[in-house]
Amino acid sequence: MTPPAINMNSTASATTTGDKPKSSAFRIGLGDITVNNLGQIKRLNTVLFPVVYNSSFYKEILEVGEFAKIIYFNDVCVGGVCCRKEPIAGDKSSQNLYIATLGVLAPYRRLGLGSRLLTHILENAELTSSSEPKIGKVYLHVQKTNEEALEFYKKHGFQIAETLENYYPQFDDKDAYRLEKVLN
Repeated sequence: MTPPAINMNSTASATTTGDKPKSSAFRIGLGDITVNNLGQIKRLNTVLFPVVYNSSFYKEILEVGEFAKIIYFNDVCVGGVCCRKEPIAGDKSSQNLYIATLGVLAPYRRLGLGSRLLTHILENAELTSSSEPKIGKVYLHVQKTNEEALEFYKKHGFQIAETLENYYPQFDDKDAYRLEKVLN
């Protein structure tokens, strides 16, 4: 299936092992999340995350534009990112951006796809139009035991801002870090 709107294309070489894609050249594209492909991001989130997101979550991501994307690998949907803008109480000129989900299917990790999604979000956060409040900070939550995610976000300039005990009471690994990156 061809993505509805590709913002980025690249051809790159991959030397992979194990169950990773064995293509020597591949195409990567970012696509908008629309009502026509909303089922794809719902299915991805079901596979990638232990949290079940409700219909209002998916309604909101249809309205955040560049802050919700699907990533395609050779025209196959393999990951996505969903964010929400959050006003700052008492500050009409600034807002924060919360990354609710960012994930890539396991066989497609370590190919730069998650980095492509995150870079897209960060670049667009810095380009907020003059008619909107400026995004001052991007933040998210990660389980304390998720070392792969912690390493990924730290590599992209995020820092641990807070440790939250029992943040995920429904899971065995209940504690989380709030990671954040302050933008210029």
